[in-house]
Amino acid sequence: MNVDFIFRIAGIGIIVAVLNLVLARAERPEQAMMTTLAGVIVVLMMIVAEIGNLFETVKTVFGLY
Repeated sequence: MNVDFIFRIAGIGIIVAVLNLVLARAERPEQAMMTTLAGVIVVLMMIVAEIGNLFETVKTVFGLY
């Protein structure tokens, strides 16, 4: 896991927070909620991919097949 990965997650969080604020101020709470949900889903997909890489590394290190 790189520091770059953490910065990408933080960047997505900042963008989602700004979009959420703008949409909430424009009285569009449904779109604000959908934007937040989309951001969470994107971050979770990134984390799942990294967990998959972790399991592959563990299998390689310990010789599990």
